[in-house]
Amino acid sequence: MSERRVRSFVQRQGRLTQGQQRALDNLWECYGVDPPAGLLDLDEIFGRRAPRILEIGFGNGESLAAMAEARPELDYLGIEVHRPGVGHLLMLARQRNLRNLRVMVMDAVEVVERHLPDTCLDQVQIFFPDPWPKQRHHKRRLIQPAFIEQVARTLKSDACLHLATDWEDYAQQMLAVLTAAEALVNTAANGGFAARPAYRPATKFEHRGERLGHPVRDLIFSKRG
Repeated sequence: MSERRVRSFVQRQGRLTQGQQRALDNLWECYGVDPPAGLLDLDEIFGRRAPRILEIGFGNGESLAAMAEARPELDYLGIEVHRPGVGHLLMLARQRNLRNLRVMVMDAVEVVERHLPDTCLDQVQIFFPDPWPKQRHHKRRLIQPAFIEQVARTLKSDACLHLATDWEDYAQQMLAVLTAAEALVNTAANGGFAARPAYRPATKFEHRGERLGHPVRDLIFSKRG
């Protein structure tokens, strides 16, 4: 019997507002992607061929909606397990008439490992994943060598993996894991952290961390050609 995988999230639903529930009921057909039996056909999902960005764990969707609105020439696929955040993003997508955004409610590890073809993505971004701060919970952290190996498999040559966190010891772990990944190379000249690029909006969560004295660390690695 195979060992049960430790998940990087807890399935806590929270309370759905009436607007979020209506968005899930009425807008899923337009923006939602149901769990596939096999590999995702991204050309079919988006109805065109364009550069593809995957965001894992988009929270309430505010920053993802802003990025999709600012760059309509790119296609964005967001994965989130918490339905209130998904409902909020669907509301934003309709309000802003976003045609380049699709959403999945699934375990991102399962999507990456089982449902994404090789070299199908131009960027993967994971912003402020759960830091699981207690030492005994570090095994639950999403950024682990095996997962990063699978993420790298989905990236095209020279494509980008962009991480951000405001938890310093997690930032150091991220840097160590990505630096050790043979398929990736750090874009920062000093081999450390990168400046926040203009395309990544600063979030309320990020500002709260800064007020608490947590420096925000961005890591931007590229897939070796």
